[in-house]
Amino acid sequence: MIVWINGTHGAGKTTTSALVQSLLPGSRVFDAEKVGATLMDITPGLPATDNFQHWPPWRPLVVETARHVLGYVGGTLVIPMTVLVEQYWREISAGLAHHAIPVRHFVLHADQDTLRQRIEGDTVLGPSTFRLQHLEPYAEAARTWLHREAEVVDTTHLTPALAASRVAEAVKG
Repeated sequence: MIVWINGTHGAGKTTTSALVQSLLPGSRVFDAEKVGATLMDITPGLPATDNFQHWPPWRPLVVETARHVLGYVGGTLVIPMTVLVEQYWREISAGLAHHAIPVRHFVLHADQDTLRQRIEGDTVLGPSTFRLQHLEPYAEAARTWLHREAEVVDTTHLTPALAASRVAEAVKG
């Protein structure tokens, strides 16, 4: 099974995913961003883009990597990854379904002011223009498709531990 933790930058996906992994026996965290990093390392580079998710190979490579890891070790993969383009989510979820891999899709949500405060006050990564630029695309995706396609966990007033507990409890069900 895959537990996909979606949400915009600053929502707490990475922290929450590590905590979810500790609550789900036999689970592992798979950072699909590393697939993008691998594509970025190709020399000479792939066509210019502001987001590796726009490269067509990224989506099927995420599916194939997840499939092969699950085939090798079994269990559950917890994937913290922002996907705000509906077509990309459809490609990934259809690819996983094609291989009969069940997916529980969660979105960590917080209101815009909270997200902005978290990003601007981040003591690990520091304030990030890139992350701030994704607030409106996230809000648009949330309004138009994302919240219909996932189980929404509002983290506005939750600690990462409480958010992880809610996700893990829903998965254990």
